[in-house]
Amino acid sequence: MKKEITDLRNEMEKNNIDMYLVVTDDYHGSEYVGDYFKEREYLSGFTGSAGRMVVTQEEACLWTDGRYFIQAENQLEGSGISLKKMGEPGVMTIEKYITKYIRSGKTLAFDGRTISASAGEKLEKQLKEKAANLIYDKDLVDKIWHNRPKMSSSRATLLDIKYAGESAGDKLLRLKDKIKEKDCDMYITTALDEIAWLFNIRGNDVEYNPVILSYCVVSVDGRGVLFADRSKFDEITSEQIKALDFDIEDYDKVYEFIGKIKNKKVLLDKSKTNYMIVKNLSCEILDEKSPLMNMKAVKNCTEIKNERTAHIKDSVAFTKLIYYLKKNYNKQPITELDVVDKLEEFRRSDTNYIEPSFGTISAFASNGAIVHYEPSKQTNKTIEAGQYLLVDAGGHYYEGTTDMTRTISFGSVSKIQKKHYTAVLKGNLRLSDAKFLYGMRGAGLDFAAREALWKIGLDYKHGTGHGVGYLLNVHESPNSIRFRDSDDAVLEEGMITSNEPGVYIENEYGIRLENLILCKKAQKNEYGQFMEFETLTYVPFDRNSIEISMLNEEEKDILNQYNQSVYEKIAGYLDEEEREWLENETKKL
Repeated sequence: MKKEITDLRNEMEKNNIDMYLVVTDDYHGSEYVGDYFKEREYLSGFTGSAGRMVVTQEEACLWTDGRYFIQAENQLEGSGISLKKMGEPGVMTIEKYITKYIRSGKTLAFDGRTISASAGEKLEKQLKEKAANLIYDKDLVDKIWHNRPKMSSSRATLLDIKYAGESAGDKLLRLKDKIKEKDCDMYITTALDEIAWLFNIRGNDVEYNPVILSYCVVSVDGRGVLFADRSKFDEITSEQIKALDFDIEDYDKVYEFIGKIKNKKVLLDKSKTNYMIVKNLSCEILDEKSPLMNMKAVKNCTEIKNERTAHIKDSVAFTKLIYYLKKNYNKQPITELDVVDKLEEFRRSDTNYIEPSFGTISAFASNGAIVHYEPSKQTNKTIEAGQYLLVDAGGHYYEGTTDMTRTISFGSVSKIQKKHYTAVLKGNLRLSDAKFLYGMRGAGLDFAAREALWKIGLDYKHGTGHGVGYLLNVHESPNSIRFRDSDDAVLEEGMITSNEPGVYIENEYGIRLENLILCKKAQKNEYGQFMEFETLTYVPFDRNSIEISMLNEEEKDILNQYNQSVYEKIAGYLDEEEREWLENETKKL
């Protein structure tokens, strides 16, 4: 058993705690978290971005989803920690595990700042039924993590109106109208991307997410409060925030402030607000989906125009990478990590490029079967003929955020590889060409992406699509495309979503093809408003991997039109050799 687990059990015994829950989240429910908050990773050694642990004196268990099964098995080997594969037959949810094994009079504990209020209240109810106790103000890991990293404190920067497209003042007016519509006095948000979007500020407190650690209380009538480290703001930024009728208070004072709110009706989203915040409130609460979520997800005209520019820039960099790899892989050793560095080199040629929007996935051969693999010195493979390289990469530009995936062949690939590649391609093409009546949710479109794979008895254990923020989180709610998700949103004009079917053959290879698609209005007639997608990503598919006989005439037309657009959009940014290669890759089938 890992020493960290043993140390935690000693602390549990000192505090009369029988079961301790550790999650991946920071105090804001962020997908990616700063090093200070990586308690689950510290305890387990598992580095995936999703996972929760339960530790008792008898056992330690970790739950994660299908994206990380292979990675978790490898990283937990020899740790004494049991892997629970979420969604697999016979695997209990973490909630069912807790309620099954907690005994009457025993105590579950967790840090209430890291658990959503909705999840915390559900556990509270279940424990009450079992006559068990709950402690929500104990951070036991902090007591054993002696060299814990410091909490990040990056400087905040203002996002110019030419990129944001709407002033913070106008956004606040729209938000206050929505609060009034709910007959509420205040709105509380702890979601870092919402706060950054609302105030048109960006930061660097969370790797890959340009946000600052903060809480926000918006008051309809009085002054609002932004809770953040004051050293983050220069004089100009501070004055602009104060001019919005907001005070800036210290980050840690939020709980004291919340506890003093009386005789108010507060709007908040318990699924996105931490349990400690809600437990400190002693006033009426209206629990509803965040109004900022949809406001942020629907991009304005300026954001859409800028996103088109960002995707052209990133498509050029990615296409240059593919050409470079195909030209040089058999002349010199090129590793997965070399691929990451080379892509960054191409991107850095643009002065408006900021940083990756997530850790680049550069996965050769069997590593490609690990859905969210990131190369390391220990796992770094060298590209060779006869296999696939899967590259999933995104970037933050001042013009927006990108996310794209291509699977690249080197030399000849097998008939079965081509069959799998083409089935994935068919799904990508069919989803990109979908036309549907307004009111459709993403779950209803997932079939288009999966049908070709289902017909040959294959599937993938991740969503087909996720929302993408504007110079914000690469994974953004509420829009998604996944048939297993009943909580997705109506697809609105201006939402940007990923289109990324895939297939993963364990110990052999992975194939994923991803473009970002913009939801737009199509024709309107007596049947209603029709909607469609505009593809934003312009990177050629791997012509060497396409089994043309598997494509019907409609699919060939969609691919030919896409290839023509790729050449027209990016050829002018390539040198002569690259253009000649691209012309061949995108020629008509």
